Amino acid sequence: MAEDYIDLPQLLAARGTVRLPGSKSISNRVLLLAALADSDTEVRGLLQSDDTARMLDALRALGVRIEPLPDNALRVSGVAGIFPVRQADLFLGNAGTVFRPLTAVLALAVGDAGEYRLAGVPRMHERPIGDLVDGLRQLGAEISYLDRQGFPPLAIRTPRMPRMPRTPRAPGPGSAKVISLRGDVSSQFLTGLLMALPLRGVETTVEVLGELISRPYVDITLAIMARFGVPVRCDGGQRFTVPAGSAYRSPGAIEVEGDASSASYFLALGAVGGGPVRVEGVGRDSIQGDVRFADALTAMGATIAAGANWIEASAAVAGRLQGVDLDCNQIPDAAMTLATVALFAEGPTTLRNIASWRVKETDRIAAMAAELRKLGVTVDEGGDFIRVWPPVAGQSLRPAAIDTYDDHRMAMCFSLAALATPLRVNDPQTVGKTFPDYFGRFAEITQPVPVVAIDGTSASGKGTVASRVAEELGWHYLDSGALYRLTALAARQAGVDWHDEAGVAAIAAALDAGFAGKVISLAGDDVGDAIRSEEISAGASLVAALPAVRAALLFRQRAFRRPPGLVADGRDMGSVVFPDSTTKVFLTASVEVRAERRHKQLIEKGIAASIAALSLDLRERDERDSRRSVSPMQRSADAELLDTTNLTIASAVAQVLDWVNKVSEAG
Repeated sequence: MAEDYIDLPQLLAARGTVRLPGSKSISNRVLLLAALADSDTEVRGLLQSDDTARMLDALRALGVRIEPLPDNALRVSGVAGIFPVRQADLFLGNAGTVFRPLTAVLALAVGDAGEYRLAGVPRMHERPIGDLVDGLRQLGAEISYLDRQGFPPLAIRTPRMPRMPRTPRAPGPGSAKVISLRGDVSSQFLTGLLMALPLRGVETTVEVLGELISRPYVDITLAIMARFGVPVRCDGGQRFTVPAGSAYRSPGAIEVEGDASSASYFLALGAVGGGPVRVEGVGRDSIQGDVRFADALTAMGATIAAGANWIEASAAVAGRLQGVDLDCNQIPDAAMTLATVALFAEGPTTLRNIASWRVKETDRIAAMAAELRKLGVTVDEGGDFIRVWPPVAGQSLRPAAIDTYDDHRMAMCFSLAALATPLRVNDPQTVGKTFPDYFGRFAEITQPVPVVAIDGTSASGKGTVASRVAEELGWHYLDSGALYRLTALAARQAGVDWHDEAGVAAIAAALDAGFAGKVISLAGDDVGDAIRSEEISAGASLVAALPAVRAALLFRQRAFRRPPGLVADGRDMGSVVFPDSTTKVFLTASVEVRAERRHKQLIEKGIAASIAALSLDLRERDERDSRRSVSPMQRSADAELLDTTNLTIASAVAQVLDWVNKVSEAG
């Protein structure tokens, strides 16, 4: 089972090349028009994602034959506008690029009488479709709402409309030649209507009422319709006419461009993370409006270069990026990325004319504002704008767990914040809607803050060695054991039994701990000595074996990973907490030597102790730590083994530093 979150370490830089997946907008338009065409179409470069899977499933359910070909290509056998299956229940998830066009195409379908039901996930049923339905009803379409008026799910009934042997075809339902459609809610309404109109066989004009938002997406529709033999006349962006006798004709083969919206995340990484980062599969010759995202980065001061099939972004030549005030009507999806780029700019960034965000996979304005505030920044929001202030001078972003609202773009946009803070992204699988391997590609071109993980048995010297290594390197230091000791102490103070997993986990999740130099505090009190007592040490070993406690403290530990680097000691630093550590070390020593070391420490603090008793306790603790079901103490396969039985602290530190330097030199 996949994790319900992904933890992103703080990053130092981004650099590299990414080959983009196919465009979702182009992929689903091409699939539908290929299905409606007069013959077979070979589709290459198709996006492999949840949304395209919904379209493919729907087309197959409607009787369209789709054959896989080598190199992930497909052959779609066109049905010449007549779906063989005339009755179907179609589940379309949260895919607007499937739901809206299919609604229009099925409503105007020719052939025998048909009945179709279209439904999706709950969020799809909250996304308006009334304006499209109203437009289709002007053409005589029979569409019913199965729940709320103006929203899916829908029932569509088509009368028997025989196919004529020659073009022009017999008109579809209704005889109206000029219809009106609002343009200020979603461009997908106009896209769906235009793609369906060739099925009518008569000249039909759509007049757009009000401002047409997201015009570049309509331009994509027009370009692809032209590739399939249906040119649409456009008059000033407000009147669109589909000629009489139009019919989709296969181009034989068609290549899907890389996704320009997906390109925005990597271009932003280059602009913020130094770069250069190059995206391939989309360039200056693209039919997608979201390539204009590069212009927005240029306005913020980033360095941009482009070719016919690539775009490259690097940091500003001098100084930081600058905040902008931008009308985002033409790049509504890519504009989301600018909201997180704003975290790295000088001055506020205002994104305007984004009302369409409200009716996307989630209310993106509200969601973006809520999650940005978790990072500790100021955000203003309105009906059609969002304004983001970067952190004030001297402050950094707060580590946070980001909710994604079942919205792929929320997950991908917020990944950029990892260039300033450790980050947890909840429900990362949502990227499967458009970019299933996004986080893998992200990892390939980013450089995380390095970690030296030092694990080992109790009293093997790992704390002393780790703290001195951190001091030598000038890096941060994490005593992970201190977090479990603090949890055990806090539980004891609260009267919670150490075996009460739920109770101790709740305490761990809300732990009011502080680390300032060598001072360790709990609720503001210095508890450095208290957590080193044998009682609390034993309690820490017990609570550390509780899965819910370890889960509660996992992200907290990872949040210590800050530039320029981290040295962490514990029992599972290299195996679980920081599995990508640049250097892993496992310290051990004989029980006898460890008992003597512990005895000396206690005596120096004026605490009476027995070496025999300490030896027994260490053996029991080793057994308990190595046998626990979650994150047992064990040496990672790639960890260096360091036996400190006969070593001084200085020699042990020197050895670890030597391993660190060798990794750095190889690197």
